[in-house]
Amino acid sequence: MSSPALASARVAVLIVSHDGARWLPGVLEGLAEQELDGRVIAVDTGSLDESAALLAPVADVVTASSSTSYPAAVRMGLERLEALEALGPHGSAPGGDAAHDWVWLLHDDSRPAPGALAALLAAARDRPDVDVLGPKLREWPSLARLLELGVTISGTGRRETGLERGEYDQGQHDDQREVLAVNTAGMLVRRRVLEELGGFDEHLPVFGNDLDFGWRAASAGHTTLVVPEAVVFHAEAAHRGLRRTSLTGRHTHYQERRAALYTLLVNSSARALPWRLVRLVLGTLLRMIGFLALRSVGEALDDLAALLSVLSRPGTIVAARRDRRTAAVATHDPGRARALLAPAWVPYRHGLDFVGDLAAAVTNQAADVAERRRIDAAQRDPSSSAARRLRAERDLDEDEELADTGLVARYLSDPIALVLTAVVVVALVGTRTAWGTVVGGALAPVPSGAGAWWSLALDAWHPLGFGTDVPAPPYVVVLALLASVLGTTATVSLLMLGAVPFGLWGAWRFLRVAGRLVSPLGAPRWLLVVAASTYALVPITSGAWATGRLGLVVTAALVPWVAHAALGFADPEPERRWRAAWRTGLLLALAAAFSPVAWWLATSVTAVVLVLGLLVVRSALLRRDVIGPPLASLAVPAALLAPWWVGALRSGAAGLLVAESGRQPGAHVGTLDVLSGRLEGGAPVWSGVLLLVLAALALVPRATRIPVALCWLVVLVSVVLAAVLSGLSLDLVALSGPAGLGTVVVVVQAALVTAALLGAQGLVRDRAPAERGARTRVALRAAGLVAAGAAVLVPAAGLVWTVDGDDLLGSEPAKVVPAYMLQSSVTGPEHGILVVRGTLAGGLSYTVRRDDGVTLGEDEVLAFTPTDAAAQEAVATVLARPTSTAVSALGDLGLEWILITAPADGSVAASLDATTGLVQASTDPGTRAWRVDRPMDPAAVDGPGSAVHVALLVVQGLSLLLVLVLCAPTLREGREP
Repeated sequence: MSSPALASARVAVLIVSHDGARWLPGVLEGLAEQELDGRVIAVDTGSLDESAALLAPVADVVTASSSTSYPAAVRMGLERLEALEALGPHGSAPGGDAAHDWVWLLHDDSRPAPGALAALLAAARDRPDVDVLGPKLREWPSLARLLELGVTISGTGRRETGLERGEYDQGQHDDQREVLAVNTAGMLVRRRVLEELGGFDEHLPVFGNDLDFGWRAASAGHTTLVVPEAVVFHAEAAHRGLRRTSLTGRHTHYQERRAALYTLLVNSSARALPWRLVRLVLGTLLRMIGFLALRSVGEALDDLAALLSVLSRPGTIVAARRDRRTAAVATHDPGRARALLAPAWVPYRHGLDFVGDLAAAVTNQAADVAERRRIDAAQRDPSSSAARRLRAERDLDEDEELADTGLVARYLSDPIALVLTAVVVVALVGTRTAWGTVVGGALAPVPSGAGAWWSLALDAWHPLGFGTDVPAPPYVVVLALLASVLGTTATVSLLMLGAVPFGLWGAWRFLRVAGRLVSPLGAPRWLLVVAASTYALVPITSGAWATGRLGLVVTAALVPWVAHAALGFADPEPERRWRAAWRTGLLLALAAAFSPVAWWLATSVTAVVLVLGLLVVRSALLRRDVIGPPLASLAVPAALLAPWWVGALRSGAAGLLVAESGRQPGAHVGTLDVLSGRLEGGAPVWSGVLLLVLAALALVPRATRIPVALCWLVVLVSVVLAAVLSGLSLDLVALSGPAGLGTVVVVVQAALVTAALLGAQGLVRDRAPAERGARTRVALRAAGLVAAGAAVLVPAAGLVWTVDGDDLLGSEPAKVVPAYMLQSSVTGPEHGILVVRGTLAGGLSYTVRRDDGVTLGEDEVLAFTPTDAAAQEAVATVLARPTSTAVSALGDLGLEWILITAPADGSVAASLDATTGLVQASTDPGTRAWRVDRPMDPAAVDGPGSAVHVALLVVQGLSLLLVLVLCAPTLREGREP
């Protein structure tokens, strides 16, 4: 007997199938459990399995090609239904068949639960105003997890269900409510409404047609209701990638995202459309960043492709919007649909959830790594604190809890942690000069804002001196990024102050792993403290910090991190080796940005190691996944620094590729300086020589002789490279200078520290077997004690030098130019100042000051700019034989002021006083100044742009994005359904 809900309603069931034989038996079984008064129409879209044969006994099957979209299949099913109604129940035309009032849409992977149709019809009887109804969707085959109870869309195109991921059905959402849309898997819709709205949009072939239809229905005044009493189980085969069609292909996410963007753009109001468009573009970029953070490169590209696909067809968007306005003009009510959209704050909540999930994943991953290391440490050394804590945990009774002494208590009871903290504190006290503004030595003042650094990094032409196309040093990009958040002064202070702590951390990590590669037990912690502290102080003991060599200070802090990443080349898993390549390349590019010689040194060491490897293990080394990662790590800096090195070669400033960062010229470094780790302004040489002796003695223990020899190989390659570079003379403005050997000094120190540590580790682990005799054992122990004392003396001397050593740094640059000239110069580059020093008898020199003067990053540009012969001739003429024509030529160069510093040459000043076109200006006693009395041309220092430079910046940006993705850890394997 039929239920009352079915008494006056005829329902046509329309099933669309494509290769659904896996689920169709269950679907048809569920359909048989419904009380149905009406026909069953099935549209099979080119299935290659037995789907059509399974449907034939219970449905009138319409066959179509595999390229048939879901909207087209529904339309074909409705046309077939109309034809069958015209023929009548037995195929006879007279009288026809009774019309069907409702259409129930089912997918070939959606199984209705018993009574689902009856519940939908009962709700329709109770609510005559409702035209579209949908069931509660639960996951198939789990049957218990909720998928949807109605659906809406957010302003960023996200499909919103209001459910938690994986939420189980416990009746918590069993209230009927109006929604924007319901899934087509189980949608019950009045046939009249479906036809009035024109069915589903053909531009949405598979995904998103339910949301679009629901939006159009709501705008036309129709009500959509979700009925939780009706349950349909849905496998979501297309969404989950369980099957592919010619319409979805392999890029399911692309199709879903494209459908969402299309739905928003064609249904939004005209007033909201511009904001919607901007939000979708920016939202797509943010989504891409999120996907890239998860190493989901495919989904990031799908998002971009979907956006470009939709925006590249504006005519389609315009036509669809016009169709929607004319289809339901009489009852058009956009406010009804707007009220059913997701709240505006929902995307931001999802953003916070994503950041939280990402942070939790990273934290959990770090915790897992730490736990594995703790267990590994306990297995290696049963006497360690980690082993004792694990034993205590195992020995606990069930009702007894392990007393947690707390982080502070554990810290205070750990002498190693206290010593490392003391090293950091002493270093911060010793480098207190860098708190706040810091200039002096090779360190120029910082600009007033990060924008100056961005302009310097991105522009192909710089209004410096007389104008130049010499590229800015690559570290300027790093400074600009940091300064955009911290400010320029804080950025330099952070780098100068953080070098020792950051280098200490990196040295500890590298030396610990290096020790474990030599011996499973690794180096004793006290040895690690001595070695890591010795290296961390290298930026100070070498003299780099005292002389303001910011590039060298940063590079010294980065070297152990580069070395630590390079240890991944020895990993047995090829995937880890490749990831180590990208990480090493990224860190090496950062180091080379501050000290270009770092790349040449890394290339030299890699070449020597590979050649030796080919001689020893040729067959193993020739594998692509063995030789490829080191070579890839060298290629990464070449791509990331392309705007700099290509620009340097094009502008005739090839010396930049081997120059030291900062003010030129750099320091002259000899072989002894390289081996002792000293530049000008460094600690006493004896402490560096002592480290050299300890590293040489490290060759004695046989257990670690091979790894120590490898460290000495790095030293040898470094010394040879230093000898080659020392033969170069870099052509600078008005003088020449040496190549930058500071990085070689730092790397030699790192190799010597590593060698000394490994040698000490071999000596400590060598327990002097009894067969060596008592005297031998005593001698070895005595030698060990002497070596230990000498080793401790090296960092101790470094700490003393850190506190008491002299430096060239200060908080304020020397003021030479009067304030009114400075105020004029910052109004534009055409208001330049010609600063003249010296006398005619002793020789005159000059510099050109523009804007706020020569700031950090501009020294190298000016030093390697080729001499402008015409400009130099104009300046020489004004100073030696000034005429009004020469003064006018000076104005053409964008020089408004002439300043002769104290003591000013009287004869030069007298000549300038008598020259037409110059007006005397006030200045400090002993100095003289004049102003060029003519209007300044704003374009005086302008130069040409460069399409090549723009292209290289694009390559740099894309390369950086790619490398960041490749070197990031994988946090998930695939897309969540």
